[in-house]
Amino acid sequence: MTLIQATFEFESELWNKGCKFVAGVDEVGMGCLAGPVVAAAVILKPDTEIDLLRDSKKLSESQREKTAEKIKEQAVTWAIGSASVEEITELNIRGADFLATKRALAQLNFAPDAVLSDGFQIPGLPVFNKAIIKGDQKSKSIAAASIIAKVFRDALMREYEVQFPGYGFAKHKGYGTKVHCEALSKLGPCPIHRPTYAPVAASIKI
Repeated sequence: MTLIQATFEFESELWNKGCKFVAGVDEVGMGCLAGPVVAAAVILKPDTEIDLLRDSKKLSESQREKTAEKIKEQAVTWAIGSASVEEITELNIRGADFLATKRALAQLNFAPDAVLSDGFQIPGLPVFNKAIIKGDQKSKSIAAASIIAKVFRDALMREYEVQFPGYGFAKHKGYGTKVHCEALSKLGPCPIHRPTYAPVAASIKI
């Protein structure tokens, strides 16, 4: 399978139109049964050169962590936003995703002139937003955001493993693996499980 190489093609179009700060955004954790949804926003410089700047799912854990450090060092600015399990329940996962993304953008040191997002447009943004299908594979800025978000959320889930042992959060990061579902069936849900997700709802002991 040929690996799509992320480039600055979409960023360059906007830079050439006078947009100085182009933010890439991406989220992680939408399909998980537990934990928050986390989004990252990253603004890169046109001359940024970072190896392995691609979709976070295409990298090993070690590669992601090393690349995340390089992104943080070289980015114009970067930020994290999240939406809680309670907000996921209230807004549904897509609404929570948008909320987390807007929070990440709001935390940037410089307000973006344009935003590139992976797959979906973010409703209500005050600047131009281009949604790119498989954007984390095509845009370096979105790829950078996917890596930052993934590394942050993985570390958070390792912390939850200590708070809520027995579910295997450090390994599966909240996704609905066989081990996770078996633990849910045995232990019932913990406070970071998403009650509206079917496997979690089915595990609630009445």
